Amino acid sequence: MAELRYVHSAGLRIAVREYGGHGDGGRGPCVVLVHGYPDNQEMWRPVAERLRAAGMHVITYDVRGAGRSDVPARAAGYGTGLLVDDLVSVVAATVPADEPVHLVGHDWGSIQLWEAVLGEADDARLRGRIASFTSISGPALAHMAYLVRNARGRRLRLLRQLAHSWYVYFFQVPMLPELLWRRAHRPITSLGARMDPGTRTGDEGGELAADAANGVNLYRANVRKALRASPRRRTDVPVLVVAPLRDPFLTGVTVEDLEHLCSPVAVIRPDTGHWVPRTHPDLVAALVQEHVSAQA
Repeated sequence: MAELRYVHSAGLRIAVREYGGHGDGGRGPCVVLVHGYPDNQEMWRPVAERLRAAGMHVITYDVRGAGRSDVPARAAGYGTGLLVDDLVSVVAATVPADEPVHLVGHDWGSIQLWEAVLGEADDARLRGRIASFTSISGPALAHMAYLVRNARGRRLRLLRQLAHSWYVYFFQVPMLPELLWRRAHRPITSLGARMDPGTRTGDEGGELAADAANGVNLYRANVRKALRASPRRRTDVPVLVVAPLRDPFLTGVTVEDLEHLCSPVAVIRPDTGHWVPRTHPDLVAALVQEHVSAQA
């Protein structure tokens, strides 16, 4: 098991694990894997082990509020700007300053990494540091805002996506989502497993309940703000988008017109569910390796 360490970021401790790197012989490409909601970094372990076996230096960390990382005191502490600060702190503590990193995110891990990638050119801490980005089941908030503002010709598809995203709006309700997660996490995760077999099951008990209850603030701090904004950002970082065909939360409309956001970009639609890193780690590791190798 990769050793756990802590990195300080914006007043919080962020729990980090490294696979490979200096002590493992050789210095392959550095890949940073960022988990989503309501997971913690342990969800990446099968993928991380495969990438380490392929000679890569792999870094995972618990996003603020999840796993063994500290919990912000207020919802505002989950803003995407602070999430990018955490990424910067983790990379600075684990990767030499002259070494580029390849970013991989799932779900909210992907959403927050989009913020880093889209801001890379204007952020001295990240400028020229991101070699590639693999986005899995997590669209950019800026892209969702773009789709809403340019709804003509896709209104029915957007309405369908709205129905699939019902939980995003439920999470805006004060206190109730947290109460449900803490009191009824087992039936909730059982229902989720019927929707998508890769969903975490109830055997993780209080840890899952705490991660899920805390992570509700990701939605409260960012979604409404992002949809009201009209950012005109794009990136030239090479992007691979993995959008599973059987994702119960995201539909095909989320990958339309991505060229306005990034170039070059490739979209792959595997016949899997939302939690493809859990259910198909070989596939995810192979896709990451191929995308990373293409940038060499």
